[in-house]
Amino acid sequence: MNAENGSSRGAWSLQVNALGGFIRAQRQLARLSLRDMAAMTSVSNAYLSQVERGLHQPSLKVLHSIADALQLSTEQLLSQAGWGPAPTEPVVHADPGPVEAGVEDAIARDPRLSAEQRVALVSVYRSFVGD
Repeated sequence: MNAENGSSRGAWSLQVNALGGFIRAQRQLARLSLRDMAAMTSVSNAYLSQVERGLHQPSLKVLHSIADALQLSTEQLLSQAGWGPAPTEPVVHADPGPVEAGVEDAIARDPRLSAEQRVALVSVYRSFVGD
C-alpha cells in the first residue's frame, strides 16, 4: 500500500466516523433509542449502531431513511461526511487563546451556532476524544 492510498483511507475513515458521530448526536438530541430509530428506518439496530461507530459506510438509501427519521435533509448528513458541498472556511482568529480554554468553550461562545448545533458538536467532539 502506498502512502497516498493509506492517507485517503484514513481520510475516508475520518469522514465515516464523523458521519456516525453526527448521526448519534442527532438521534440523542431527538431522544430516540437505537431501537426506535431502527423501527423508523427499517434498518436493524445492530447495523445502525455500527454506522454510528463508523464501522459501516451506509448506502444513500439508508442515509435517506436516517435523515427522514431525524427530520433532517439527506444533504445535511452527506455534508457531515464531507460528501456534500464544501463548507465555508471558518474564521480563524490570530490568537485563539490557550488550548486549556477548550474546544467546548469555543463551541459555547460561537454566536453562529444554535443551541441544538452546540449540543451536537460537543457530542461529536466528545465521541472522538472521550469524556
